[in-house]
Amino acid sequence: MPEMMPLRYLGSTGAIVSRIGLGLAALGRPAYINLGRRTDYSGDRTVAAMERRCHEMLDAAHAAGIRYVDAARSYGLAETFLARWLQSRGIDRDAIVVGSKWGYTYVGDWDMHAPVHEKKDLSAATLRRQIGESQALLGDRLRLYQIHSATLESGVLDDEAVIDALRRLRSTGVAVGLSVTGGSQAGTIRRAMEVRADGVALFQTVQATWNLLGSSAGGALAEAHAEGLGVIVKEPLANGRLTDRNTEPQLAAVREYAASHQSTTDAVALAAVLACPWADIVLSGAVTGDQLASNLRALSADSLDTLPAVAEPAADYWAHRQTLEWI
Repeated sequence: MPEMMPLRYLGSTGAIVSRIGLGLAALGRPAYINLGRRTDYSGDRTVAAMERRCHEMLDAAHAAGIRYVDAARSYGLAETFLARWLQSRGIDRDAIVVGSKWGYTYVGDWDMHAPVHEKKDLSAATLRRQIGESQALLGDRLRLYQIHSATLESGVLDDEAVIDALRRLRSTGVAVGLSVTGGSQAGTIRRAMEVRADGVALFQTVQATWNLLGSSAGGALAEAHAEGLGVIVKEPLANGRLTDRNTEPQLAAVREYAASHQSTTDAVALAAVLACPWADIVLSGAVTGDQLASNLRALSADSLDTLPAVAEPAADYWAHRQTLEWI
């Protein structure tokens, strides 16, 4: 494993993970909401072509020392692609930590122009169905299973049937976590920390959006980490807004800062997350080798003491995210 890739324990799960992980949200289905996706996937988006691309990225990530891969039932065929890669490469269970999520179902039918790409249902029935589907593909390589995009409004953290099913899943040796979304991420994280099963905290990890533009969950993530939860940061590049391809005027200062440090906007943005002591894993959503190589420059980035402040109010950040097109 390359010496440049630092490792750490993921909370109380016992899993040893790399500081940078690979997220498969953009690699397992033809359409997603990342800026510039038409450039990244200008040609063939058949199942076979997408699987080849996914395997190429998994190969590159593994060669770079990445030891955490993040999937979900709603990421198209991401779990299938990952399972085939693990088998074809002979990857041992302990060599890469695999996490996935339940609660959304992919309904896009591999149609770029589908009116709906995924449907959310955080019921116990969905959990029971989807854990069966995930384990049928990934077997005992599935080390972490997370609620997908929990919110206070969904009521999932107060659903006794869900909590009991997660408690039973954890008793089998699969770590239990949750991902959160929206402007109330902090409140959802703090509520999740209160959930108990058999007298102990149920959740072992939390996955949340935090980046230079959307940083409102930072305080709650620090609290969660202090309480022993592993913290996984998703969307550190704000779905492509924190990359050199974005020309939003308000981000000019970040682009100029990166250039003055002989770096790239994405590397600087990722380095800002890695600098947070509570961030255990930062997910790269790279879909090309060049993107991954640029992301990995974050590991050797200079001090970020003078990084421009560009954070948006939470409501503005999430409103902008909702305008992003599935392309």
